[in-house]
Amino acid sequence: MQSMNELYQQYARTVYKYLRSLCHNEDLAEELTQETFYQAIRSIGRFDGSCKVSTWLCAIAKNQYLSHQRKNPVHEDITETEIPVESAESAVLGSAGRLELLKKLHELPEPYREVMYLRVFGNLSFAELGAILGKTENWARVTFYRGKEKLRKEVENDE
Repeated sequence: MQSMNELYQQYARTVYKYLRSLCHNEDLAEELTQETFYQAIRSIGRFDGSCKVSTWLCAIAKNQYLSHQRKNPVHEDITETEIPVESAESAVLGSAGRLELLKKLHELPEPYREVMYLRVFGNLSFAELGAILGKTENWARVTFYRGKEKLRKEVENDE
């Protein structure tokens, strides 16, 4: 197993991007990234190698994020939130209103919803998505495509 410093150097950016896609806050994502690696150090003895290190770290990160959410519930007006539209895929979906699109995205079943969130808002590559979710890059591509098609059909049905 690599040293924790090597693991941090190799995976900190992936963990940060994952957390950034969850919380949409750079400062909070940075704080939770640090907490993720702290928790990883504390629980390194429980890592059994049954999954990739990146998957294990992202699972810890997700637990840190959920723990933060439980301790700090935030009621944010979604109409004032800026939603980054940075990927080509999100441009296809841009014809619907922002709030309506978010509602439809939230209604997607798993794993489509999580893959769509991570890809569109987290700007993660399909390889990164696969690694985080413990699947292949191809699985991430197919799941994203199917989720996008479900959203497109929902938007078309409403028009």
